[in-house]
Amino acid sequence: MKFFVDTAEIDAIAELNDLGMVDGVTTNPSLILKSGRDILEVTREICDLVDGPVSAEVVATEAEAMIAEGRKLAQIADNIAVKVPLTWDGLKACKVLSGEGNMVNVTLCFSANQAILAAKAGATFISPFIGRLDDINTDGMDLIADIRTIYDNYGFETQILAASIRTVNHITESARIGADVITAPPAVIKAMASHPLTDKGLATFLADWEKTGQKIL
Repeated sequence: MKFFVDTAEIDAIAELNDLGMVDGVTTNPSLILKSGRDILEVTREICDLVDGPVSAEVVATEAEAMIAEGRKLAQIADNIAVKVPLTWDGLKACKVLSGEGNMVNVTLCFSANQAILAAKAGATFISPFIGRLDDINTDGMDLIADIRTIYDNYGFETQILAASIRTVNHITESARIGADVITAPPAVIKAMASHPLTDKGLATFLADWEKTGQKIL
């Protein structure tokens, strides 16, 4: 499974990238706002930092304008994945941009039907939003499973990019189901290393070590 980090914060990306935990980065207008940076400037910096795909999202809502914005974003670096919303106009833009050789991440997917359309339109990635489905009392993991089954049934090459990940359990379940990629905030990725029994065991080892009176250095 590939790990994308969902942030526009350079320091957070760099820390995970140094550990080999970053296969790509996803951004969106909300994350750009949080960063306080110019979208072109910060996206270029991220692309210089990581080798994998960096999703940069259009903000237009009409197909022709999306295509124009997508072309502009794609000029930032070779590893840009243009991010478009899963609307009819977004699908039109996906078809054109992917046809021009660009990676395209179709985002805000909430149904298997939408995912089928994105694959047919040539999407490189489809981004189903797990957490937002959970928010309305629908199991977001069921959508990941449905898309996995459908894509496997018909050999669609679009990669399932599990998004809106809120917990480490979302990551575990995405891996179990067979999502190709997860994108999560840095804090959630780092939380994967935490377990109360690890903390308890370490505390015991350190207490016993102190009793030996020894030092390694």
